[in-house]
Amino acid sequence: MREPGNNPVVRTATPAWARRLARDWCYRPLTKIAGICAFTWLFFIVYFQLLRAPSRPVTVMPLTPLDALIPFQPGAVWAYVSLWIYIGIAPALLPTLGAGLRYAAWAAALCGSGLLCFWLWPTMVPASLHAVDVPSSAQAGFALLRGIDAAGNACPSLHVASAVFSAMWIARVLGAAGAPRILQHFSFAWLLAIVWSTLAIRQHVVLDVVAGAVLGLAFGLLSPRWASPLQSSRAKPPAIIPT
Repeated sequence: MREPGNNPVVRTATPAWARRLARDWCYRPLTKIAGICAFTWLFFIVYFQLLRAPSRPVTVMPLTPLDALIPFQPGAVWAYVSLWIYIGIAPALLPTLGAGLRYAAWAAALCGSGLLCFWLWPTMVPASLHAVDVPSSAQAGFALLRGIDAAGNACPSLHVASAVFSAMWIARVLGAAGAPRILQHFSFAWLLAIVWSTLAIRQHVVLDVVAGAVLGLAFGLLSPRWASPLQSSRAKPPAIIPT
């Protein structure tokens, strides 16, 4: 019989799901960061080309009664730009290279579908939505945002589509790790904040958001069917505790 102090299995207070996520986070981190940055850079090259040189006359998106009920909230700009953190969570937590490549392929298909819509049917939000007084406390953030993301490429909202797609994959990753529901709820609340922000800062109208949500939901439902299982190739079999 081994003495308790000589037990080779080191017990830790860290939950198994947290160890799993930490291990997957540390799997090829530089490759993941480089891949996410390269993907985003290539996307914006095409996005800005379509924004600056639309292929057809630009359609102004109509407003709905719901648009009139949503007040302008300049502080929501920070929820809006947080998308660029949110979309990196799921790919950063994927456990294998194969899973990462398949995720990238589906994300590219999602973005490609949205860009195709912008090319076939250029749209923009009404100019009146951008003609609002921005408080001085939010001027810097809005100046940067309006200089980068103008009123075009409106429908479907790729901001919303990417957020919905990411939320569904974050839920899949957290579920595979056995993470507690509080993390799922936090992710969903973050998603709602991003979606709400697109309307609150007048970057999109309700019809843009609905179309973007449908697009993201469609790809979020289809992609797991052809994705790699979310099981780490580095997972070790459970240790046998001698008696």
